[in-house]
Amino acid sequence: MEFMLAVQQLKLNTVSTAWVDTVWDCEFTDIEPLDSAIEEDIKEDPDVFKKVYKQLLLFSSDDDGTQSVWTVLGENEVPVKSLVAVLACFVLGAKAKSPSVEQRCHSLQAASLYLLLLKIPGSVANKVFHQILFDTCLDIILKCWPQSSGKKRKKDSLKSSQGDPKSGKRSKSQKKASEEMEIDEDDEEEEEEEVYFSAQDLLRMREDMVALVRTLLRLLEKFSLRDKPQSADSCVRIFTELTNFEPVIGELSFTEKRDADRVESLAELAYRGLWLLCSSSHGEGNECRRRVFHRLLYVILMMRKEERAKPCPLPPSQTVYKARDQAVLFISQIVDAQTEATLPLLRILLQHICHQMVEKAEYRASGAQAVGKLMTKMPSQDYAVFVKWLYNYSQNTRVVFRMFALDVAMVLLGLDEREADDSLSPELAVYLSHRFLVRNIVFGRRSDVSPTVRGHALHCLARCLELPSHNATKWIHELFSSSSTTGAQTLLETGRSEQTLKRTEMAQKTALTFRTIELSKHKSLAGASRRSGDGSGDGGDGVSQNTTSLEYQETMALFKQRVSDPKTNVRKCALETIASLLKHSVIPCTPENLAILSERCRDPAVSVKKKAMQCLMDLLTVLSDSSEVQEAWLRGVVPAVIDSESSVQEKALECLDDIILTHIKSHSSYRHDNTSQKLAWDLLGLICDKCQDLGRYFSKAFSVWARQQKFSAAFVNSLIWHTEGERAPGAWLLLAKVARCSSKLNYSTILEAWDRTVRSPVVSVATTCHILTVIGDIVSGINDDTKSRIVDDLMGWLKGFSLPLEVISSSVETLFRLGQSENTKDTMAFLNQFCGELVSLCEEYLSGVLLNERGAENLNEELLAKYLYTLGVASLHCPAKVQKRVFLLVQSILTSSEQPGSEEGAELPASQPLSQFKSSSMPTVVRAHAVITLGKLCLQHEELMVRYLPAFARELEVGRELAVRSNVVVVLCDLCVRYPNTLTRYIPNISACLEDAEPLIREQTLIMLTNLLQEEFVKWKGSLFYRFAAALVDPDPSIADLCEYCLVDILLKKNPLMFSQHFIECIFYFNSYEKHKKYNKFPETESQKNKLSLKGQMNQGKRFRIYRFLLKNFTDEQRFNITTRISQDILAYFVDSELPLDAEGAELLADVFDVLSLKEVKLTAMSGPASGDEPSEDEMAAAKAVLQKKLVSQVQKKNFVENVIPMVIALKNILEQHRSPVLKHLMAYLQVTMQDYRTEVKELFAADEQLAAEVEFNLKMFEKQKEQEQQELAQQLGNFTLSPRPKVSAAASPAAGVGSRPGIATPLAPGSAQRPSNNCRSANMLRRRTFAGMLTPVGRRGSQSMICSGSSKGVFDGRAISTPQESINEVTFGEQVSAIHYDGASDRHDIPGDESVLHLMSPEHQAPAPRQWNVESPIMRKSRSKKRQL
Repeated sequence: MEFMLAVQQLKLNTVSTAWVDTVWDCEFTDIEPLDSAIEEDIKEDPDVFKKVYKQLLLFSSDDDGTQSVWTVLGENEVPVKSLVAVLACFVLGAKAKSPSVEQRCHSLQAASLYLLLLKIPGSVANKVFHQILFDTCLDIILKCWPQSSGKKRKKDSLKSSQGDPKSGKRSKSQKKASEEMEIDEDDEEEEEEEVYFSAQDLLRMREDMVALVRTLLRLLEKFSLRDKPQSADSCVRIFTELTNFEPVIGELSFTEKRDADRVESLAELAYRGLWLLCSSSHGEGNECRRRVFHRLLYVILMMRKEERAKPCPLPPSQTVYKARDQAVLFISQIVDAQTEATLPLLRILLQHICHQMVEKAEYRASGAQAVGKLMTKMPSQDYAVFVKWLYNYSQNTRVVFRMFALDVAMVLLGLDEREADDSLSPELAVYLSHRFLVRNIVFGRRSDVSPTVRGHALHCLARCLELPSHNATKWIHELFSSSSTTGAQTLLETGRSEQTLKRTEMAQKTALTFRTIELSKHKSLAGASRRSGDGSGDGGDGVSQNTTSLEYQETMALFKQRVSDPKTNVRKCALETIASLLKHSVIPCTPENLAILSERCRDPAVSVKKKAMQCLMDLLTVLSDSSEVQEAWLRGVVPAVIDSESSVQEKALECLDDIILTHIKSHSSYRHDNTSQKLAWDLLGLICDKCQDLGRYFSKAFSVWARQQKFSAAFVNSLIWHTEGERAPGAWLLLAKVARCSSKLNYSTILEAWDRTVRSPVVSVATTCHILTVIGDIVSGINDDTKSRIVDDLMGWLKGFSLPLEVISSSVETLFRLGQSENTKDTMAFLNQFCGELVSLCEEYLSGVLLNERGAENLNEELLAKYLYTLGVASLHCPAKVQKRVFLLVQSILTSSEQPGSEEGAELPASQPLSQFKSSSMPTVVRAHAVITLGKLCLQHEELMVRYLPAFARELEVGRELAVRSNVVVVLCDLCVRYPNTLTRYIPNISACLEDAEPLIREQTLIMLTNLLQEEFVKWKGSLFYRFAAALVDPDPSIADLCEYCLVDILLKKNPLMFSQHFIECIFYFNSYEKHKKYNKFPETESQKNKLSLKGQMNQGKRFRIYRFLLKNFTDEQRFNITTRISQDILAYFVDSELPLDAEGAELLADVFDVLSLKEVKLTAMSGPASGDEPSEDEMAAAKAVLQKKLVSQVQKKNFVENVIPMVIALKNILEQHRSPVLKHLMAYLQVTMQDYRTEVKELFAADEQLAAEVEFNLKMFEKQKEQEQQELAQQLGNFTLSPRPKVSAAASPAAGVGSRPGIATPLAPGSAQRPSNNCRSANMLRRRTFAGMLTPVGRRGSQSMICSGSSKGVFDGRAISTPQESINEVTFGEQVSAIHYDGASDRHDIPGDESVLHLMSPEHQAPAPRQWNVESPIMRKSRSKKRQL
């Protein structure tokens, strides 16, 4: 018989019974090797297992006539146990170290033979099945395939982990290093024994793997695993891993029943096996399907799940993506085939996809697509239930959950909206609509505490408008309609405390079983006890009754806030959203809305600038006919050509080229109906009209393009053709920019245009100036006769004095260029002739007006202004023709007829009066032009400048006319460029204008001083920096913002040490403290000091705004050094009594300690991640940050111990002796600082044990109260009713009702008798406590009977009030007196009013006879005891 002949080749009769029994006794785990001679005999035929398999396959058929294989084996005395043992021996051969190809193939063939043996009826009765051997056969499928070794990488990592002398890292111990060397040697040996496989070898192994999987499928069709759950799990695991074992070509079909022998794809065979395992024959109820769904979960998540290990993401590849799609398709078809049984599992699967999602965007996008496809298989009831679950999931504390909820919502919005049927309850019907997804999930995350979620929500909101579904767009329109809108505002938007948000549950940190996830068991951002969380309280629109109504203006205000968000990504997403809203007409294209985009083109972040420009480009493409959009585009893109970042400049130039230059076509190519060409000319028209102020930026762009030789002759001739039509203004604008760099121009057309302009009674200012510029550029190409004709035309124009001022300036400039030649003398002769003639005419006219008695009658202001302007422009070109009489005439115009009398007691201005000039009553506009003209005269005559500088300074001090003073500032700043040394003494006069009453003058002074400082015509001398810094608190927010930009983005880049060098003196200057021998020694008058002073309680908020701004822009090195400098230059002076501790000194010290308490002083390396930010995905970066923080902490601790603590201890003793109110600021500083050294208080303050005890007590009380406040907040969350913008009264504010120093983080002043509120306090409230309040928790007051206990003699044991004692529970200082409730005072009859109140004087009020407290320092006590011992 052929079967027995094949079996005989296995040499079963020669195998010893003892060896077989040993194999079975060892449970097929650690068996002894088969006798080598027997093994060699078996291997003589390489296909021995295939032959036995082929013959055994005949016995596996269902034909009843087939003889039983067990009978055949028994008749031939072939023991089944021996057969199984030999097969197991070869199966386990693949687990040897570096098995050969032959061993791997024999292992796969033996495993196939064993599984086929199990399929034959009677295998169970003959005890063929063994759990361990079965699982081993399954593991062999992947074990035999060569795996990529990670040994080399492991060895490299071990070597790189050792100490590097260059990096400064500590090397490992010798023992550990030797162990690693041994590991390296072992790895090298393994690598040497590694076997390499040819393509033919791999093909052989794959064929045997396919045969083994086919056998397993035949087995599962007949062999039930119902009672073998472990084996069922192993099958599911192997099949799941095979789904992405190799790339799949084409689409797989899971429903088509093909013969397994014809299937060559391992993935298709694997899914066929999973389909078989989903049948009820392999498990009770849904257990078998649950196993399959659980394993496919990680395929969909693109993860690898090892046994007893956390799942790890797989690198994204086409194979991984294909496997994910196949898994989703398989589950979809399973649900279609077994709907009723698989729907609960599908819901669980979707929940676990959401719950185990990773943070990376590509995984989230892939998972969201999978969720969307699987949800299409759900009926409406299950769909609504899952959307409801998704809404709760979107409010979880984990950032990745909220991000993924947005991704899923966007996928669902891309699907068709479902209609609610009669079987669906109204409570669930609302979850079917896209309206719920848009409002409650997408729009509801717009104000998330995490900037990443905020930005993603805005990005999704913008994407909603791009979806093909009109429903999403409709609901977006509804959100921004003028009617009320509803938003699912959660506690996340109300500024919930950071500690509460970061609290996560252990259930989220551990591996979850494949069961339903009830989010009600998890802390969500909506509150654990929120009653509307289950949807039962939802209204008809699916929105909670507690949701708020936001008007259109409030919604737009929110988006404007997001555009200014501190996080770059949020700003970019907000810009994208606003651009989409504008494109789809959700919000109107008003100048205010468009300005949001154009202003962000000057954002500090480069990526935001580029994003803003891209948004404007997209918007202009869609709304090219809107003049408002065109203007916004120009104002956003054109100024970017001078941006400090070259990449932004390139982006702006690219935009201008694509929109304007590319579409300037010649006569033959121009089309009136071409939208792009029309847009280009419309933009040029705007630059000539509404946006003329952008001309200088436009010129910068053309200068760059000229260097790139971008303008061809054809381009220039196209422009010349357009100069004769309605597009003439734009064409002349471009010609004025390109004429200088073009060698060939059609001069006849330009000259004809000039002739028409001269003859035209109406002069277009912009076009005429551009024509004059072009004529000046082509001077070298025209003949002398034409030049003479143009000069005559210009002189005729100028002598008429009827031109606009802009044309006068351009005409004189063109006149200069017409007379310019290589011979300087000829040029000067030409200018003296023509410009001198203009000066003479102006002098003659001014004499007639100013010197004649009736000259001022019927004065033509406009004409006089033109004469003055022409005089100033012409005099710059012919200074020799300007006589002294001209100076006197212009000066007489400046003399005011009404000299302001000095008020009684007022200080007279330091500059000299102009009493030598005759008073005049000229209009303001004339005097303003006279200032400019006189300034131009001073540029050419230094002696005149020296003489009349006092006049300009005097005008700044006593002048009342805005235009005149504004022009004086311009003139003085221009003179700083020409005469920098002479103007140095007048810089204080100019900088005083930063505090002018007129915003225009303050802004203009700020801009011009910035330019002078940037070019170093002015230095940071005297009080200039402090006056400049005072502009940070300008009452006009736009000026304050401009000052921040000038300081940080322009001046600080030039001098990075500027802020740190001036910071300490800022404290002295703004407190007007002049008793220090080094600081604040500036020669200023009393009026200047009073005008610029920020001294006192009322200005404290302004002072600290400046301090915070400066500190925020410090580097960590500067922050570290500033603490030491403050200690040495300020605190040490008070300790050494070089500075008196008077009222002014106390105010200065209070500011110093409050500055040291600011969070901006803390090093960024010591600060934790911002609220709502996810932890870094890079573990190495996170570890590096931890080490850096530890190192910086040690250095800072050393500095604190050596430089700060001695001063603080000494100052505390001095302040206690003086009973100074500054003591509370010192204690507040210690309390804030010691948060970083919570466990080292006694060590740091070893020199003052009492102070250490007080600080320790304060910290304990603060932590206790903080915990109490969090508990109270959590208790209030359930009943908390949200409102869009809560009206916080003064009493409800954390700082309300207290005499605290407004606007800064300082302790509470002792001027408040109001009880502190119990609202959730920010971190700054730590610094807003009184000294007494820091000794005790600031919570609710207890009953009078529990307030205190102890002696009834008023004062407790003679202890100091600063000494901690359990009997003192509440200490508060009132306005004049303080009250401590107690029982049994002996002097009740001496106190009027309430007899249970003991009155104590406030520390700010000096007591007439302070009591000497019976307190002695522990150090003094120790030293005294030592002396006694000696």
